[in-house]
Amino acid sequence: MGDTFAPSQEGACLGRSVTSWTSGSGLWPACSKARRWRLCAPRSAFRGRPGTRSSSGTKTAGSPRSPIAVGGRIATQEQFAFTVFERTFQDFGLPGAIRTDNGVPFASRHALYGLSKLAVWWLRLGIRLERIQPGQPQQNGRHERMHLTLKREATRPAEANVLQQQARFDAFVERYNQERPHQALGMQVPAVVYTRSPRVYRGLEELTYPYHDATITVTRCGRLCFQRRKVNLSQVFAGQNVGVTQVGEHVWLVTFMQYDLGYFDDETCRLEPIDYPFGSRVLPMCSE
Repeated sequence: MGDTFAPSQEGACLGRSVTSWTSGSGLWPACSKARRWRLCAPRSAFRGRPGTRSSSGTKTAGSPRSPIAVGGRIATQEQFAFTVFERTFQDFGLPGAIRTDNGVPFASRHALYGLSKLAVWWLRLGIRLERIQPGQPQQNGRHERMHLTLKREATRPAEANVLQQQARFDAFVERYNQERPHQALGMQVPAVVYTRSPRVYRGLEELTYPYHDATITVTRCGRLCFQRRKVNLSQVFAGQNVGVTQVGEHVWLVTFMQYDLGYFDDETCRLEPIDYPFGSRVLPMCSE
């Protein structure tokens, strides 16, 4: 059924300039059930050399809590989140779902449905979106527990610079996955039970809507230009194709992939969103 990722802490994000990112010997073990989960969460701010502050971005496999990537980086930039995730997808395959908090670059408070460009890209790749509730880190408890070990063993005290800190992260991933036995795995190391995701990353195919009245590419400013009308959608969909179908007199339905986003009419040209179309906001984790 796929896997799942999960991030944490609002505001701490993968979209920070990556000096080095390691997939290391990071693993994606399967749950005992038919479903596999993958957790991905960047966070763990720590102090480096005097006057500086850095953080670690992490992704873990859900069942055995094994980190698959830990990277140190500085300066928030959304473009790097795409680079880091694309590299991880190439190395480990596509997850079935990604669990995040509600901060950038995973979500946007002011965009339609709280989506971000990164989240829209995940949807295009067939990845389900999960978001923990604000102030509820226990909904990402496995990853939070791994962070406790990570901070204790790899960031206290922090190294003098990012490269030295990355070397400690690399050593932590190797030790955590290859040497440290886990009680939840019957005292095996995660490397023994690792299973790669069967979903191969191949990029994106063009979206078309043959059964809709029109296929429209969203403009850079997030609008639909339809029959000499301009309908505001959201900038997070810029460059994406959406389908438009007439469902009543002067009423049109806007669809992205298989998700119905909302309706607009000929007079106001204002989109009225429907209920959140992307499934449950928070799903239960795989039982052990």
